[in-house]
Amino acid sequence: MATQAALFAGFSQLAAQPARDRAGTGAPARVGMAAIGGARVGGVKAEGAGWAVARRGVLCRASLIEPDGGRLVDLVAPEEDGRRAALRREAASLPHRLRLGRVDKEWLHVLSEGWASPLQGFMREHEFLQALHFNAIRGADGRMVNMSVPIVLSLGDAQRRAIQADGATRVALVDDRDRPIAVLSDIEIYKHNKEERIARTWGTTAPGLPYVEEAITNAGDWLIGGDLEVIEPIKYNDGLDQYRLSPAQLREEFARRNADAVFAFQLRNPVHNGHALLMTDTRKRLLEMGYKNPVLLLHPLGGFTKADDVPLSWRMKQHEKVLEEGVLNPESTVVAIFPSPMHYAGPTEVQWHAKARINAGANFYIVGRDPAGMSHPTAKRDLYDADHGKKVLSMAPGLERLNILPFRVAAYDTKQKKMDFFDPSRKDDFLFISGTKMRTFAKNRESPPDGFMCPGGWKVLVEYYDSLVPSEGSSKLREPVAA
Repeated sequence: MATQAALFAGFSQLAAQPARDRAGTGAPARVGMAAIGGARVGGVKAEGAGWAVARRGVLCRASLIEPDGGRLVDLVAPEEDGRRAALRREAASLPHRLRLGRVDKEWLHVLSEGWASPLQGFMREHEFLQALHFNAIRGADGRMVNMSVPIVLSLGDAQRRAIQADGATRVALVDDRDRPIAVLSDIEIYKHNKEERIARTWGTTAPGLPYVEEAITNAGDWLIGGDLEVIEPIKYNDGLDQYRLSPAQLREEFARRNADAVFAFQLRNPVHNGHALLMTDTRKRLLEMGYKNPVLLLHPLGGFTKADDVPLSWRMKQHEKVLEEGVLNPESTVVAIFPSPMHYAGPTEVQWHAKARINAGANFYIVGRDPAGMSHPTAKRDLYDADHGKKVLSMAPGLERLNILPFRVAAYDTKQKKMDFFDPSRKDDFLFISGTKMRTFAKNRESPPDGFMCPGGWKVLVEYYDSLVPSEGSSKLREPVAA
């Protein structure tokens, strides 16, 4: 697991590195969308020179990094020409229905908005095997596109037999209330080898892997893939949908802000001042490299997380305080939710996290120690080598266009009473506070060092842990003092 906040080094080497396509340099971003059937997509009319029409997708132009496959996949049925209503009627009439669980619906959300471009739906067997064994799939143009985690849908043996007996080629996908939400067509059913999938994705089959227990162990023994068409945009109605910006919407927002570089930071923990130091210093370094308006995409993961992680709603409250109190500059920061579920699959999964941000327009990706890692479920050690994630990202097939920004160590300076970059010449003055330790402070109602987190953000975190034990009453902790 990550044991410290950290910041990247080597901007000078990055600036001189020609092998990476530093998309976005030299001009403000301008993003447009191609119309589907003459309609507006993302509120932008597709017309004039430089535009092209794409089937079931969104073409992007200008200086933001190009999405994988050259266009964003858009699998939501358009309202125009009655297509959405017709799909809804068809889904209601189809004889075979597959009920989606929580994680299935999150993956459907991911696919529908193009985070996994160029995938057109849940994986067929050839895509599944490529993702599982190569961490990449071959696109329509013959190029390898990074895809390190399988995005698949399972079904049981009884459903398989019924579908195959009827010779069905289309099935309806329904939610937990049996309401149709999508149609999967030109389907292919194949064996779900769970042990192989788990071993290849996590590098272990040890019991206790959170995603495995949530989404694989009790899943069906068959997988079904096909082309996906979603009836309408996925909503959760939890008060956070305004943060769930699609890749197309994010690209529009970056264009509106005239961003000439986008650097993405994923997290599943509350933001402390070490994170803020990392992100603000990143922007400073990008400005020094010649960018005019680099924009931060602060992108917390919003899908399934393990039980001891802080829930999304509380994390978003905490992130709001970070902006309100000026820890991060709202003018150069976009906060949005990444809808993917979390695997905790270390170097394998971090490739997926980076690849998805390419599709959202990010050309820089910040990576620290042990990204997407966790403690070993049965042994007293970390599951993955802490440095392998960033090393794998620098070599991963299909990510050559993305600039990977590794961290340099930062820690709490006990003399200056703030987060700062670690100085080995006075190492005894620094205190390393991991995300786990931060949560422990709040859970045990211990006050953190002053300057570790903004007061409002810390208050939200303490309120969350207080909400878990209401019988003990509210915490009487002294609020930390801002740095």
